[in-house]
Amino acid sequence: MFATPRRDFLNEQAPENYVAGLGRGATGFTTRSDIGPAREGPSEDAIKEALAKRAEALQNGNASDDDDEERFRDNENDEGLFASGAYDEEDEEADKIYSEVDERMDSRRKARREAREKREQEEFDSKNPKVSKQFADLTRALSTVTDEQWASIPEVGDLTGKNRRDRKMMQSERRFYAVPDSVLTSGRGQTTYENSVNPEDGTASTVDGTITDFRQISQAKDKMLGMRLDQAGTDSVIGSTNIDPKGYLTSLSSSSTSTGVDAANLSKHRELLLSVVKADPKHANGWIAIAKLEEQNNKMSSARKFIQQGCENCPKNEDVWLESMRLNDTNHAKVIASKAVQHLPKSVNIWMEAMRLESETANKKRVIRKALENIPQSVTLWKEAVNLEENPNDAKILLSRATSLIPLSVELWIALAKLETADNARKVLNKARQAVRTSHEVWVEAAKLEEKEGNIKKVEMVISRGISELQRRGGMLDREGWILEAEKCEQDGSVATCQAIIHTTLGFGLDGEDQESIWLDDGARSLRKGCFETARAIYAYALQHLPNVIAFWNEAITLEKAHGTSDSLFSLLEKAVESCPGTKELWLRYAEERLAASDVNGARSVLERAFDHNPNDEDIWLAAVDIEVRNNEYEKARILLSQARAGAPTERVWVKSVVLERQLKNLEGALQIVNLALQDFPKSAKLWMMKGQIYESEDRIPQAREAYISGTKVCPKSIPLWLLLSHLEESTIVKCRSVLERAALANPKNPQLWLQRIRVEIRAKNINQAKALIAIALQECPTSGAIWAESVALEPRTQRKPRLIDALKKCDNDSIVIAAIAKLFWSERKPDKAKSWFEKAIKADSDNGDHWAYLYKLLQTHGTKDELDHLVQKFLVANPKHGDVWPRVFKDVNNFQKSKPELLEMAAKAVTL
Repeated sequence: MFATPRRDFLNEQAPENYVAGLGRGATGFTTRSDIGPAREGPSEDAIKEALAKRAEALQNGNASDDDDEERFRDNENDEGLFASGAYDEEDEEADKIYSEVDERMDSRRKARREAREKREQEEFDSKNPKVSKQFADLTRALSTVTDEQWASIPEVGDLTGKNRRDRKMMQSERRFYAVPDSVLTSGRGQTTYENSVNPEDGTASTVDGTITDFRQISQAKDKMLGMRLDQAGTDSVIGSTNIDPKGYLTSLSSSSTSTGVDAANLSKHRELLLSVVKADPKHANGWIAIAKLEEQNNKMSSARKFIQQGCENCPKNEDVWLESMRLNDTNHAKVIASKAVQHLPKSVNIWMEAMRLESETANKKRVIRKALENIPQSVTLWKEAVNLEENPNDAKILLSRATSLIPLSVELWIALAKLETADNARKVLNKARQAVRTSHEVWVEAAKLEEKEGNIKKVEMVISRGISELQRRGGMLDREGWILEAEKCEQDGSVATCQAIIHTTLGFGLDGEDQESIWLDDGARSLRKGCFETARAIYAYALQHLPNVIAFWNEAITLEKAHGTSDSLFSLLEKAVESCPGTKELWLRYAEERLAASDVNGARSVLERAFDHNPNDEDIWLAAVDIEVRNNEYEKARILLSQARAGAPTERVWVKSVVLERQLKNLEGALQIVNLALQDFPKSAKLWMMKGQIYESEDRIPQAREAYISGTKVCPKSIPLWLLLSHLEESTIVKCRSVLERAALANPKNPQLWLQRIRVEIRAKNINQAKALIAIALQECPTSGAIWAESVALEPRTQRKPRLIDALKKCDNDSIVIAAIAKLFWSERKPDKAKSWFEKAIKADSDNGDHWAYLYKLLQTHGTKDELDHLVQKFLVANPKHGDVWPRVFKDVNNFQKSKPELLEMAAKAVTL
């Protein structure tokens, strides 16, 4: 039997499921460092199956080279059945077509496929990074390390012995030993000390009879903590606090405290810093760092010692000498300063520190003059020397010397000009202008000088000449820079110079289409900084070039009203209506300001002029009616309204006519007018509401119901109409529910209708039904603060706070939810917190009159008269229009002609917790 020739073993193809070293018990594995997560190797059953197949093949003699060749033969090669076939042109053409089809299919969506594969590969690499990539940035940064830094790295010592000793000490501390009998016998006769706390009274007594009351100590701590928290509370209506809570917490976390960990690491830090200064004694920052470390550890003598060594090793470093002077007392610091100036005679900071160490003015002057001998070109030293002089003449002499030595210092020239007389100051500024031809400060100072001398006309001329000179010399500032200079002039009291700068430079480099927006932004920015004269000059310049832009007139009028006089305000309003006679808003504002100044005839005159330029304008008609109503001229108001209905028969004019008749208790006249108005405006929801309310006030319920129903038919989207009809039908709960359901069909997902449905059930004592409606309403209107507030009110007292937290999360900064939180604190007898939250609610929505009423009611009980007066003033400025209770109060015809403070007090009585 002949042996079958076999190939070289290393060149053979491995058998199926072959695992190297399997006979020795090895299994296949891969590592994460190269390909990510390890793949699971072949299972035990697969390995057994492969071994069995191999053994069977060897027994049958089928494991020959021929079998291997058959097994691993290339299927693409034509062998066997088609081995004898001829490869002709048709075969070649077919192969070419198939290859083109394969290339075409492969090119489709190739870019998208490659991008997806690249994205998946990047995502895989990011989740399973190689070890080499994790430290790539660190290894790259090592290229910047110099040879000196490599050499200065300290050697790592052997800490194994230290760790072994620490473990032994810890083990020894855990051991317990029995107390010897001798100790117990000797302590039997000694006097005992009672230092435990009595659990009943919270006291501990000592040998001398002193009693320590720990309960009082705890109460004192609580009281002090309460006082500090009160100081951090809200102290104004706008919700500002004395401290920033986030900043307070940050400061607490950043405050340095000495802990056991710091003490343990102190020696390590000291060793590291010592190794640094030993490796490089010329490293000044290392000496400073180790001195500060010792200072933090309250080892001042050691700190002084290290910083002294730093001065000896780094005598040319300024920071080391300054740190040494800081760490030593005054006498030693003077000695150190004298040594420092010997090594660094050109250091301004060291001379300044040496001057500060002196307590007498004469010694300070001596040090500064010695410094000027060494550094005559230092502006800082000259300024300090001038500040030390009490005699103006001596200061002028010093400044004259300084300007001759440092002619390019504008500060010194300006300081000298301020000390001179007007004529000499002009000469000084001329010299400064010749020395520094690109300095705008010199020209501004010259303009201030002319304004101070009363030469207002010369101010703008000086600024204009300065602008021309700076443009020619290349020292021109941009617009923003000149506005900043104008604001500085205003702060210095030079208003004319401020205005001249604005009038000369505000339009510098602007296109026509950008002027309006940019100038509005400039004025608003100056107003935020409190620079009212600068803003006034900006608006004046803008109105001079764009007199037809209403926004500039409105901003200028608002500024003048807040920070001007009545005469300047009326003068500006007169210019506004003359420039824009067709703008009714300016006429109405002019009349309103005249009326606010108790000038009724002036207001009438303004409106008469407004009629000439805006005939039959409904706003002007209604403004004239309001003037007559405020002055109790009701017949004149009726005549004006009659003329308005004839000349400008708009819906608002008809509504105003009906309101006036209702306020004057002329219900029949009001009903006649509303019927006539509905003929022209049948889809006016307000007219239908007023008609129904007139019938209700006369107890004509069927007619009121008919009016409301007719209104809902033509105005199905009017929520107030549906609410009035539901109120009318509330005596019969079934009809009321029917009305609200029909309203909900016409207006789905409306929070007002859901709120009304919930309140109807609450008033009918159907609490379970109300809760069910709240659950549905919160699904449809999850961000309605009013619905959340009703749900909180129905919860038990212990569940209200968690419910309010959920409401705050769902309704971001909703004023009604914030007011509900305030009511909760009020019910818990926490008036300070309730006041704070009511103020937050007002800040979130100042147009809701109910919030003002609640806060007013709270301050009546838990506030002062000054707080009430301040609240009323802010209420008048806000002039709220909406709410739940407030509209019913101020729109009630019985409250006609009552003042806003009186209405606020009535609303405060009407609101309830």
